[in-house]
Amino acid sequence: MTMKRFTLIAILAIAVAVPGFAASLGSNARTVIPSQVQQIISVDYRALKNSDTGLALKAKVMPENLKQFETALKGMQIDPDKDVEQLAFVSYRNGKNQLRAFGLAQGDFQPKKFYARMKVKKIIPSKYRDSFIYSASGGMVMTFLDDTTMLFGEQAAVRDALDTRNGESESLSSNPQIADMMSSVESGNIWSVLDQQGTQNMMRSALGDASKLADYDTVKKRLLGSRYTMDLSRGVNFDMDVLTSDTFTAATMSSLIQAGMTLKKMNASPVEKAAIDAMSVDSSSGKLQIHFKADDRKFQSFMQSDLFTTVSR
Repeated sequence: MTMKRFTLIAILAIAVAVPGFAASLGSNARTVIPSQVQQIISVDYRALKNSDTGLALKAKVMPENLKQFETALKGMQIDPDKDVEQLAFVSYRNGKNQLRAFGLAQGDFQPKKFYARMKVKKIIPSKYRDSFIYSASGGMVMTFLDDTTMLFGEQAAVRDALDTRNGESESLSSNPQIADMMSSVESGNIWSVLDQQGTQNMMRSALGDASKLADYDTVKKRLLGSRYTMDLSRGVNFDMDVLTSDTFTAATMSSLIQAGMTLKKMNASPVEKAAIDAMSVDSSSGKLQIHFKADDRKFQSFMQSDLFTTVSR
């Protein structure tokens, strides 16, 4: 996943992180996630309709695959605002090292009633293994893992997920690094984990010109993964940990990011400068720690800035 897409979904997640139930993944959802997972992003979808900032950001920067998912559900008479409680987006590398992605939705879907509606409409699903797969708009397909869990995405990705559940490839349970990172964040309403390669690419993009101030190619090998949680109960709060192999690497990355913030601030608008000032960067026990905090008014002003447009494009 590129830094732009990572930032895009991160900004959306900031918007919807209001108080609610924890958005941990269900057991059936976990069984379809391949071991070679790059990133998992989990969002409390119910919070969207309860947050003015969330609705504004959803309209401004909503990822294309989320738009397609909503359109597909509505075409099948499923109301995403009422029936969907949680969304998770999973990107992974297949056996050919190609990056693919699928989505998982949890909510009150009542598959038996869904099947009856499709039968009345004479919509016939295809069958893959023991799952009924329905075609949806935008080239997507969907199937139910159980009464409360839906799997959706492009057909190849959905089949990969079902193959993983069937034991054709290793699942999330055989990836202790991602599992360990998840255990630290999945009690939050909004959370994400990113693997080593994804973190290395993300940090290079985030640093921009500042990455040239040191031998980033050497430093990046010591970046092991990253995770974040978000909350909007008292303004906007974003906390990210980038895990490194040693305290020196964490301190070096902290210095590089601070240098990048200084460079960016030189040509920033007053609103953008305020947003940069709202970010703090530190390191502790081998972790690079990034924290962003702003009240709703300041964050909504930042939404109108050129810097926001650039990172969310």
